[in-house]
Parts: sequence; C-alpha cells; structure tokens
Amino acid sequence: MRDHEQRRGRLYVAFAAIAWSTAGILQRELSVDVATQLAGRALFAAVGVGAYVAIAERGHVVHAFRAIGRPGIVVVALLAISSAAFFTALNHASVANVLFLQALAPIVAAALGTVLGEPVSKRTWIAMLVAVGGVALMVGGPSGASALGQALTILMSVSFAVTIVITRHRREVSMAPAMCLSQVLVFVLAAPFADLAQAGAKDVALLATLGICQIGLGFVLLTVGARLIPAGEVALITLLEVVLGPLWVWLFLSEKPATVTLVGGAIVLAAVLVEARGAPAAPVLP
Repeated sequence: MRDHEQRRGRLYVAFAAIAWSTAGILQRELSVDVATQLAGRALFAAVGVGAYVAIAERGHVVHAFRAIGRPGIVVVALLAISSAAFFTALNHASVANVLFLQALAPIVAAALGTVLGEPVSKRTWIAMLVAVGGVALMVGGPSGASALGQALTILMSVSFAVTIVITRHRREVSMAPAMCLSQVLVFVLAAPFADLAQAGAKDVALLATLGICQIGLGFVLLTVGARLIPAGEVALITLLEVVLGPLWVWLFLSEKPATVTLVGGAIVLAAVLVEARGAPAAPVLP
C-alpha cells in the first residue's frame, strides 16, 4: 500500500510540474504589464484553488481553512514571498541565474527534511546532484546577477523548499486552503499597481488559464503529492518544470533550444526518472 501511495505522490508532483511548465507559452501571448499579470493570475488561482477546497471538503470549508493552523499561515506567507521574489528577481538577475538557484531547492528541502527526522537516501542525494548539474548545463550556471538579484533568487528557492517541507511534515492536514490564501495575498499586494482595465478578452482568457490551470492546478496537485513522498523527492521532481518549459516553447512557438540545453534537460529528466523508479522510502516514525 505504501509503495502505491508513493507512486501516486510522484505522479501528482510530476503533473504539478507539467502544469507549471506551461507558463512560458501562455505568458508570451499576454499584452499586460507584470503587476497586472501577477494580480490577474493570483485572482484566478485563488478562485480555482478555492473551488477545489469547497469540493474536496464537502461543505466544511471554514473548518478546512481553520485547520491549517500556524504552519498554514507560514505557508501562506512563504508562497507569497516565493511568487513575488521570482518575478522581481527576473528584473535583477538573468533567467539562467534564477533557474540555476531554483534547482538548489531540492537540496534545501532534503536538508530541512532530514533535520525534521526524514532521512534522505543516498540514491536521492545522487539524483539531486546530477539534476543540479543538468540544470547548470542547460542554463550555463549562475551568472549576471546583482547582489539584490542573488538574494531574491535564494529567497525564492528557500521559501519554496520550506513550503514543501511544512506540507510534508503536516501531511495530516491539507494545505490547499493555505495555497488559496497565498494567492489572495499576492492579489492584494499586486492589485494597487495593476491596471486590469488594460486587459482585453484574450488577456483575461490567458490570465484565467494561467491562474486556474497553470498555478492553481499545480498547487492542488502539489498539496496532494507532497503529503505522500519525502520533501527532497518532491522538490527534485518539480525540476521537470525547468526541463519542460523550453520544450513547450520549442514545440508550440518553434523556438528551438540550443543543443546543450537539450542535453542538460535530458540529464535532469534521467535523474528524476531514476529517483522515481527507485524503491519507496522508509516510513517516517511519528
């Protein structure tokens, strides 16, 4: 039964990464500014995740939001910080730098998980190091970042890693309500700087797709999957987002990536597959 649960967890997290990886091809078609993108996506994401909570909890929505407790409030803040740091970092650091430091999230999550009593297997550590090497090959390693850009990117990776660890550590409670509230917080913070009136019908449709399908669905799948597999493995599988993003742009927008990018992506994919096909992790004692 445990082996079956961990396979389901890996699939859920992989599908979350697939959902997140579609951001590039969707955002390319937007004609609104960054603040409007943030506010619009967050609004639709909050609606989408909120609808999931209402359906999943079958009328006990208020109880579900209260059940997240203080750890859930921390998740709300961390996800909002991670989202804001990601977009702001892109203005102060190269995309390569942001993606490379994003690849360090599995190592941070695994280390924090170990501190909380969830040991990481040797196979997982090796897979994470190989994946980081693959990402470095894809993007050329860290470069072109100011001190602020470096700080924001590290903040993004650490906050996302801690979110995964909390979701895993408090797996008896669904953190979907916390993820819904995080998007409400992002909307509240971005809305004063947004100009939603500039969004045409196409932009609204794209923002709805980004919010509900790309972010919202990804968050829902992550909350389910992260409760079934170790935190380090969760973060490792989410690196599929880094691999698949350029692939979708290539397939749908005919922007062929460099050969070294494809080779690096293949290395990351191989590392994730080796980890996913491995034996299930030992159960964590309460």
